[in-house]
Amino acid sequence: MPRIAVIEDDPTTSAQLAGWIRAARPELTVDQHFDRDDAEAALLRERYDLVVLDIELGRERNAGVALINEINKQGLGTPVLVVSAMPAAIYRSIMKALDAWDYLQKTTFDEAEFVETFLDILRTARLRDPAAKPATKAGDDSLQLDPLKQRTPMWRGQRINLPLTAQRILATLHARAGEVVGYEELFDVVKSGRNRDNVRKHVATIRDAFRDVDPAFDGIENIPMRGFRWTGG
Repeated sequence: MPRIAVIEDDPTTSAQLAGWIRAARPELTVDQHFDRDDAEAALLRERYDLVVLDIELGRERNAGVALINEINKQGLGTPVLVVSAMPAAIYRSIMKALDAWDYLQKTTFDEAEFVETFLDILRTARLRDPAAKPATKAGDDSLQLDPLKQRTPMWRGQRINLPLTAQRILATLHARAGEVVGYEELFDVVKSGRNRDNVRKHVATIRDAFRDVDPAFDGIENIPMRGFRWTGG
């Protein structure tokens, strides 16, 4: 039976997250851990299918960082969803350093967004194929995408750190390179928050992530009132 760990020091938040998971997938076993020592022992003892954790646990501001490093050392590819109060603007540096799968900022998401993100990660993790090779568009090896989203995208040999929703948008734009992808099509990719402002925020996140490794990146064109186009520049 799939087993999930919720690592969160605030009892109210922990109960809320665990409750949302159990309501969405009653068959899952959910373990709640409230401090680093308890969580560390559990991670060594149990094989978790997904870990939801906060970065700050009690007085340890970076306890979650140590826990993710421990997860990565195990080499099992356990997906991690970070739920933290830290501003979303710095989530890319978290993911880049820790290989976390996605990030949600506390107070900015509701049950629907959490459950969608959680289930999306769970589905993707189950589809993983260790032999899968990153796929690239014929004749263009600048951007490499993993169709199962197990690996982060690569841009000219450097890792681009994006949450899963942003990866889906990027894959959609890249698959239609040179064509305008309309907002309505991207709404289906976003799934929640189906409005133009939300799509624009995701595209801004993608651009920022590319510019973290390539300051001159200008490969996504904004088509006013219509949508976006991947130009690969």
